[in-house]
Amino acid sequence: MSEEILINITPPETRVALIENGVVQEVIIERSSSRGIVGNIYNGRVCRVLPGMQAAFVEIGLERAAFLHASDILPHNSEQSDSDNITDLLREGEDVIVQVTKDPLGTKGARLTTGISIPSRYLVFMPSLSVVGISQKIDDEDERQRLREAIDAATRGEDGRPGRFIARTVAEGIDEETLLQDMRFLTRLWRSIKERLESAKPRELLHEDLPLAMRALRDLISPQVEKVRIDSRETWHKAQQFTQKLIPDMATAVEYYPGERPIFDLYGVEDEIEKALNRKAELKSGGYLVIDQTEAMTTIDVNTGAFVGHRNLEETIFKTNLEAAQTICRQLRLRNLGGIIIVDFIDMQDEEHKRQVLRTFEKCLAHDHAKTKITEVSSLGLVEMTRKRTRESLEHVLCETCPHCDGRGSLKTAETTCYEIFREILRESRQFDVESMLILASPSVVELLLDEESTNLANLEEFVGKTIRLQAETLYSQEHYDIVLL
Repeated sequence: MSEEILINITPPETRVALIENGVVQEVIIERSSSRGIVGNIYNGRVCRVLPGMQAAFVEIGLERAAFLHASDILPHNSEQSDSDNITDLLREGEDVIVQVTKDPLGTKGARLTTGISIPSRYLVFMPSLSVVGISQKIDDEDERQRLREAIDAATRGEDGRPGRFIARTVAEGIDEETLLQDMRFLTRLWRSIKERLESAKPRELLHEDLPLAMRALRDLISPQVEKVRIDSRETWHKAQQFTQKLIPDMATAVEYYPGERPIFDLYGVEDEIEKALNRKAELKSGGYLVIDQTEAMTTIDVNTGAFVGHRNLEETIFKTNLEAAQTICRQLRLRNLGGIIIVDFIDMQDEEHKRQVLRTFEKCLAHDHAKTKITEVSSLGLVEMTRKRTRESLEHVLCETCPHCDGRGSLKTAETTCYEIFREILRESRQFDVESMLILASPSVVELLLDEESTNLANLEEFVGKTIRLQAETLYSQEHYDIVLL
């Protein structure tokens, strides 16, 4: 599999696209006005402890207090080691060093942990870890043992304390000297954070994670990546320095893109972003997916659409579900959908078909950088899964709630609004003694009142004994109207 990373830089916004075999798989957007804070470390202050929820709210200098659950609190003294009660772990007004694991999402504040983890290219440093950790994606047992022994020997030689490091997937095959350089870098960084903590005020930022362009180089570059193209000369220079220091074997892959054609147009990334904002995702066979995001979960419905197959109905359904499984995995990454996800595959009768669809789904999800968990196909043809959510979805980053429908996705018909106006006229005429009324409404509603509803309007005018005049307002939505008493 060949991969390329495209990095588009403008003053207010940085965008990163991951391309696999010429197809856009992921798009990450970071705006300077609302930069993500995942990975940032703060000197937080506990503002409220909630025993009933086994959680606490911690102020870290944001608009909303962040959320810290008892399960995310690591004991920092011997008295706490056997307790899992939030009241034994934290007290109001107490300062605690915390790290952000999830950005604020919608109405929810940021999610925190006291289990600090600082990533570098090949390792993750965790001060509270007492054993050496190895990425589960490294399958070779000999390689796992080699990494474990190398890290263990280096950490014991440094301060006699084992562990504290986790080898990332990209550490596979890396020599001991390179790993040791990463360890030294992370150890120095942690030491500087602790020194800053000694003089830090409550709610103060102690450590800020790298900007998006550098995080993409640190986290997304793998042996499969052939090119990293950056359209900003300044960022390219920084990227060269970053890669030469931390990823020297990939330094030549980082290129400056000076072309007049926008870099995201090279692989149609702009078109893919536009498509990812639609509810409907087309399948090549003629079928389609309907993807709906809600506060509680995301639902994905699979439909055969125009695909009729060549043999029988069961074969048509099976092929549609197979293609849908692959497309869903890509859409999850592209749209960055997280939390609970329910996939409604088309009902299949053949048990072998169900197993094959599920295996295809799991195989495709294995390429996802986010952690996923999947269940078996239920009797209703539903697959329940979860995908780790650490930042806003693409839709939430680029869109806002529709001011006309208020997020419902539908508007009242012009006819419904007309009848609401009739009821309001009756109500106002009984309450106020006026000579006439002026109805302000959208052009579509006024047109309906003058056409199909003109008889009803005339009868109403005669019934209330008041003159009713109409005025079209182009800025009014179809649901909006006002009645002015004259």
